[in-house]
Amino acid sequence: MSLPLVVIRPEPGNAATCAAARDLGLEPVAAPLFEIKPVNWDVPEGRFDAILAGSANVFRHGGAGLAAFAEVPVIAVGETTAAAARSAGFAVARVGEGGLQPVVATLPPGNYIRIAGEDRVTLTPPEGVRIVTVVTYAARKRAVPDALRARLERGAVVLLHSGEAARHFAQECEALGIRKQSLHLVCLAPRIAELAGNGWGTVAVAAGRTDKEVLELGARMCQTV
Repeated sequence: MSLPLVVIRPEPGNAATCAAARDLGLEPVAAPLFEIKPVNWDVPEGRFDAILAGSANVFRHGGAGLAAFAEVPVIAVGETTAAAARSAGFAVARVGEGGLQPVVATLPPGNYIRIAGEDRVTLTPPEGVRIVTVVTYAARKRAVPDALRARLERGAVVLLHSGEAARHFAQECEALGIRKQSLHLVCLAPRIAELAGNGWGTVAVAAGRTDKEVLELGARMCQTV
């Protein structure tokens, strides 16, 4: 008997992942444990050579302040973020793969603005690269509902797309007394697996940092763990 696939990422990503899961013949459990909310932010002064964007939420929730950077090219962490930037009217200069840090490591000297959420990876820029960070959105946590708790207690494969999701899910399971050994985690990146902690039945990291690769690994694990 296969295990259920549980998707806890916030909308609209949750619906997109679940739709892709159904295309693979799965019946995913949609259970967003976060809601993305905009936060107030001030537009920093100065000229910037590019926007560093690590999430599509930058363009979904950045608000009116983004207009100040309408002529600044975007360096996007991946294609989903790049597509959101283009939809918001921005020109995309570069699309990375495998996180923002590998992109930042190759930046030429200059001034960059990182538009980000509260939960973000610390970047280490090379010499001559100055990064100003502004926070424009935050993920608001939700408790595990009773229906999801019942499913988790019977065992499941859970997709984790962020470090904050890993921390929150682990805390919820511990607070509710859910047996972690019966849960199998599929993580978008090694950092996410580290933040999830120990005690799980399985912790696996996708080969690449795309939702497609996370989902495909999750689909295989539903049949094999």
